[in-house]
Amino acid sequence: MEKSHVFYTTFKTSLRENLLQKLHRLMKQAGFEQIDFTDKYAAIKIHFGEYGNLAFLRPNYAKVVADYVKELGGKPFLTDCNTLYVGSRKNALDHLETAYANGFSPLQTGCHIIIGDGLKGTDEALVPINGEYVKEARIGQAIMDADIVISLTHFKGHELTGFGGVIKNIGMGSASRAGKMEQHCEGKPNVNTDKCIGCGICLKICAHDAPTITNGKAVINHKKCVGCGRCLAVCPKDAIQGGADAAIPMLNRKMAEYSLAVCQGRPCFHIALICDVSPNCDCHSENDIPIIPNVGMLASFDPVALDAACADLCNRMPVMDGSVLCENLRKAHDHAEHDHFVMTHPETEWTSCIEHGVKIGLGSSEYELIQI
Repeated sequence: MEKSHVFYTTFKTSLRENLLQKLHRLMKQAGFEQIDFTDKYAAIKIHFGEYGNLAFLRPNYAKVVADYVKELGGKPFLTDCNTLYVGSRKNALDHLETAYANGFSPLQTGCHIIIGDGLKGTDEALVPINGEYVKEARIGQAIMDADIVISLTHFKGHELTGFGGVIKNIGMGSASRAGKMEQHCEGKPNVNTDKCIGCGICLKICAHDAPTITNGKAVINHKKCVGCGRCLAVCPKDAIQGGADAAIPMLNRKMAEYSLAVCQGRPCFHIALICDVSPNCDCHSENDIPIIPNVGMLASFDPVALDAACADLCNRMPVMDGSVLCENLRKAHDHAEHDHFVMTHPETEWTSCIEHGVKIGLGSSEYELIQI
């Protein structure tokens, strides 16, 4: 099988070309213009960053992508879906305010923002994929309505999946709140009784009579629950929460299958920037010292190959002094060989995501790195 092409450039610039111009050239070299954008809606899947986090990609990069789409006759919009956890992006209004606060306004990026799964995270399309673990993926409706998907990914560490790369950005990031819950656990929520006030709003929204009020607190019958996530959206006290009890390999495999649901049947193009490589996801309201120096920018039509290439490049980099990775290395007895991401979060592993992505036909782990 022919290796997938992954195009790569460093962050080194010159008087003749700045980083934004370099990103445009990278996209062009990687074949961006092979896609027919004429009068097509192009979803640019990005992470706007949790409020308080400063490691997310600068909106300047998003403008390069949006402007290029418009140059080719397309109609771009930036998008992400609401979070499962409670934070500054749990509904569309808070999500938009956070995006604007972090610089992602139409004036700055040159295009509008559409929150993919709507006001409360319940606007979703059920996408049949008949995977090993997922039969119907729950993807944000606006993302599925797009003709073309472009992922613009900040490649960094992640406390559950080892690293947050392209597949994480597409698979987890494009899922509705119920879709995120399905990936993280068995797909059914639980009630935090300390927060629950027994108001009964969850009873009114549920079409399956799963919640009941017992001793002034809501209880969800998992035999009746279908995992739609609507109760999470309406709870005024954020007492209803999705679990996180899936084994890491299972989470990674579901994430790959959700990525397949997003990408199948339409043109997709993927960009990853390895900079400010924080140990944790941009969903955190803080960011720690980067674990490695900045690496570069990469682009490919193959999300699996792109993630594999990013991981390999990161693992060749020196460790940043004072970082979590540096501290963990000092505690370890064997410094001879290690994986930067596993060493940062020793309970994680990322290879199951790559392996499953190959298995289901999402992409190839074999790649040719073409430096421009």
